[in-house]
Amino acid sequence: MRIIQIIDSLDIGGAEKMAVSFANSLSSRMEFSGLVVTRKEGSLKKSIKDDVNYFFLRRKHRIDFWAVMRLRNYCKKNDVRTIQAHSSSFFIACMVKMTYPKIQILWHDHNGIGVIPKREGAIYLQFFSIFFKGIIAVNTELEAWARRKLFCKNIIYLQNYVVENNDFDKTTLLKGEDGKRVLYLANLRHQKNHFLLIDAVKKVHNDFKEWTFHLVGNDSNNDYSTRLKAKIKEYNLENVIYIYGSKQDTEHIINQCDIAVFTSNSEGLPVALLEYGLFCKPVVSTSVGQIPYIVQHGKCGFISKIGDSEGFSVNLSTLMADKELRLKFGKEIHKVILETYSEQVVIDKYFSWVLDLKNIKIN
Repeated sequence: MRIIQIIDSLDIGGAEKMAVSFANSLSSRMEFSGLVVTRKEGSLKKSIKDDVNYFFLRRKHRIDFWAVMRLRNYCKKNDVRTIQAHSSSFFIACMVKMTYPKIQILWHDHNGIGVIPKREGAIYLQFFSIFFKGIIAVNTELEAWARRKLFCKNIIYLQNYVVENNDFDKTTLLKGEDGKRVLYLANLRHQKNHFLLIDAVKKVHNDFKEWTFHLVGNDSNNDYSTRLKAKIKEYNLENVIYIYGSKQDTEHIINQCDIAVFTSNSEGLPVALLEYGLFCKPVVSTSVGQIPYIVQHGKCGFISKIGDSEGFSVNLSTLMADKELRLKFGKEIHKVILETYSEQVVIDKYFSWVLDLKNIKIN
């Protein structure tokens, strides 16, 4: 088989990490594995294996005829049969198929379930689904939505996966005291609802003054970011909550922390959750996406209602107060990740599904 992954950028994010991971995983299992980045390179470029065929498309506009032709020519030159388009990159993949019909498109949907109400009126997505050969959904809610709304019916729920890597960079040193750090690994944007975490920190700080909280993820310095920093200052938490921006050495960062959190309003299956579990970190999260199925309230961590800062703070303080419980939850989530969300398990399932799709030719 000859398959390429397409993603809009290589900035650090869940969809971006999975596009790189798929390209890397397939490179040792098939004749040709490529990765095409349409708009913007980024720090994840360093993670691409040497045997992955990499191509930067330099797409300038939403409708960019010359970018479409460059991608078409790349597919023809490398005899690519299948494009796996991650998130919004399905658009340019469909443009290529219109000019090169032999291409098969697999759409990999990474978005959180919270985006679905916005999709109900997205007629363009329904229209372009006519061109999809298959759809990969990262959680069961997205799978069910695709079956109801889209024309393509070759749909699979395929969990994200994580690859063990003990040879990681060790650049970022977190502030605060060892053994008493809480990490939120997420870009600073509305969907991630960092404000809920700030409210929870305000509630627990008096009882846990030695604990610090660390926000790692892209900071666009936009209105959301400005309001977030203002709220931290308003609550006098500048020496308790630290913002680091985007970092490449996420494994090292996770390894320095003791509790991992999500306060999101919506999620798909966040890669950060799998990374938390790989490093045995207990999780406190809102009930979003596939997270509750992995964390299993009371087994690997605690789950709170979306937007419930009171419930979240109670769950957080319970873990902060009990080291043995943290260790217990950490061991359990590590076991879950290795058994269900490993590279071998997911890629085997992926290949079985791809080979079952009609008209995908095998070399």
